[in-house]
Amino acid sequence: MGGVFAALARSVRPPPGMGGSFCGLSSHLWEECVMSLWVIGILVYISFVSVTLVPVLCTLTRSVRLHPGGSSFEESPLFSEEAKARLIQHYSRIEGTLGFWKKQAEIYKHLHYYCLCWTIPSSVIIPFLAQAVTEDPYSKWLITIVSAYTAILLSFHKALKVDAHYKAFRQGESEFYDLRRRMLDRPTTFGKTEQEQLEHYFDAVENVRKYIRNAEIDNLPTIEQVKVQLANEEPSDLLES
Repeated sequence: MGGVFAALARSVRPPPGMGGSFCGLSSHLWEECVMSLWVIGILVYISFVSVTLVPVLCTLTRSVRLHPGGSSFEESPLFSEEAKARLIQHYSRIEGTLGFWKKQAEIYKHLHYYCLCWTIPSSVIIPFLAQAVTEDPYSKWLITIVSAYTAILLSFHKALKVDAHYKAFRQGESEFYDLRRRMLDRPTTFGKTEQEQLEHYFDAVENVRKYIRNAEIDNLPTIEQVKVQLANEEPSDLLES
């Protein structure tokens, strides 16, 4: 790439009859302008990584809305009035938690795809940039900036376990609504009597909350914690009703 820039700078000369200048620039200055494409590359890279970071930052302050969809427990003909009241109260208590799960899933989702979109292309282009480095200090700065930012994103993604957290919060939200729909449509799958149905449903929701809570606080697990986690029940087992 550096050789291309140099050849371009040598070949692009001021047009004949311009007295050795073009737009007020001498041949030497014109060549420096062409070589400043390294500077342009730096500015373009920084601009794009900054602009594409804006949607990620917006998710930190943007509020989320829950969309349960369809009729709720108060309209169900399958439960007594007492059971409906307990189910409605239970949902009102977990509604804030669902909003938190959804927002966290959105944050980690945007952050996950942001890291992927910049680390994968950067990892591919860095070896080519290394071969194109010239004596121009800006060429070295470009590869340094790209390499450093890629390393920061990879470290940030791995340390915060971005993909694991996104999956956990998204799975928790989806699992709760699956349980809720099952309770609305087929309450007998939770038990024969209404009391059994309510207790098993509440227990299943509690297991989901425990699973998400563990995923939330498990940011920097040690090797011993990983071994213990692998020996324990899998998340799918915790989510079973």
